Amino acid sequence: MKLVSYNIQYGMGRDGVFDPDRIAASVADADIIALQEVSRGLAQNGGADLVALMKDRLPGHFAAFAAAMDIDGGSSIVDGRAVTRRRQFGNMVLSRWPILATRNLLLPRSRSFDRANFQRAALEALIVTPLGPLRIYDVHLDHINHEERMLQITDLKKRIFAYPMEGGAITGAAEYGEEELPHPEDFVLLGDFNMTPDSPEYGLMAGEADYAEGRRIVAHHPVDASRIEGPNGEVSWIDTQRPERRGRLDYCFVSASLAGRVRRAWIDTQAPGSDHFPVWVEMEW
Repeated sequence: MKLVSYNIQYGMGRDGVFDPDRIAASVADADIIALQEVSRGLAQNGGADLVALMKDRLPGHFAAFAAAMDIDGGSSIVDGRAVTRRRQFGNMVLSRWPILATRNLLLPRSRSFDRANFQRAALEALIVTPLGPLRIYDVHLDHINHEERMLQITDLKKRIFAYPMEGGAITGAAEYGEEELPHPEDFVLLGDFNMTPDSPEYGLMAGEADYAEGRRIVAHHPVDASRIEGPNGEVSWIDTQRPERRGRLDYCFVSASLAGRVRRAWIDTQAPGSDHFPVWVEMEW
């Protein structure tokens, strides 16, 4: 089973060209796809509806989108009717298997005055795969504030590990004649975490390394798939304005129970469709 995370930067490539076709081509081989910076109605790409464009270009995948930021985009009265226009920015999951349920987990944020600060979120998608029921989290953390990322990671981990007790989108569904959804402990986190492997945020997410033994696989911390099988320090983002600014910001973390199923992890540094690169993980079922 192949999974991929890709921050698509509104569909704008490192060459400044808007091209959803090459984005879709870069991830089409994946069974589960997590996209960040998926937009509708934003000026950065001429107001394109990237949700519709990705669905159209990946017709063999089921899709779910959740807007973290959703604001008015120029709604008005036209010929006596209220016409709603929205500006949306969020995460999108696509899967070869039906997406049974989703939740949009809004993450903590703080008001900014000197830089634009979007609401951030993790899109939770419940999918029954050949590996069994899985929770997929499509994550995008803040990019300008270390303290905010720490708060977001703390909140995200709390929600992830509370799931077996809390339940997902619905529990007790039999009351309405529905089948009870699975409540798996296994999960995968895919996304743009805007943190480097040596940052305090990474330590908070994956656990601090022991002075002698390094990081161990333990139940209460997600495991970086690239630590198990794949590159550790490869670049996943390059600043298109200042190419000397680059680093590893994008990851796949798996629950400790899934660590033994990771077979390969890699970054597609040839993909030109964004300022980020797709981060891939292959797991056996």
